[in-house]
Amino acid sequence: MYILLGNFSLLEICYVTSTVPNMLANFLSTSKSISFVSCFAQFYFFFSFGCDEGFFLCIMAFDRYLAICCPLHYPCIMTRQLYTGLVIFGWSCGFILFITPVVLISRLPFCGPNIINHFMCDPVPLMMLSCAEDTTTQSVYSAFNAFFMIGTFLFILCSYALVILAVVRMPTAAGKRKAFSTCASHLAVVFLFFGSIMLMYVSPGSRHPVECKKSLPYFIL
Repeated sequence: MYILLGNFSLLEICYVTSTVPNMLANFLSTSKSISFVSCFAQFYFFFSFGCDEGFFLCIMAFDRYLAICCPLHYPCIMTRQLYTGLVIFGWSCGFILFITPVVLISRLPFCGPNIINHFMCDPVPLMMLSCAEDTTTQSVYSAFNAFFMIGTFLFILCSYALVILAVVRMPTAAGKRKAFSTCASHLAVVFLFFGSIMLMYVSPGSRHPVECKKSLPYFIL
């Protein structure tokens, strides 16, 4: 658990660092411009780290399932080889998956005015800036979003459904409190992470207009 928490903490630092320094510089700058390469590099790293965070939440849910539902078998199942493989999988999966949408969106024609009404290079405003509508790129990006959000969230829900069933069957109240205390913080992070993603990209108001509002941070690509 602590090895996974350490990797998750490092991932959080990388995730925030991919946008916050540039956002703070944007507040202080008067030009508020970003190069084409920097924009797509930020897009790639931000969403790759975000995807990795979702996979790490899945791995941690699996770890809690093993610890609570199979406590006697936990040392035999969660071996050094397994958690090393899970950590490598968690770090690499997002970087591999997001190569395709980044390459596809970067190949779209951009004619201008290329003003992004966001503090980061978000893919939806980038696609809206394109001169030509590419249904293939939109379909690939939507498929990646659906695979990531639905797949990872369902995996975590299924893991915790089994955990809750195991906790309910525990004979003592102290055992139930201990089991729930080990899962409460992880569940809080899960709902904060996926709740913010769904609010931003799935809710009806998630399709923001591209027009520039001077009161908000924006980029000129």
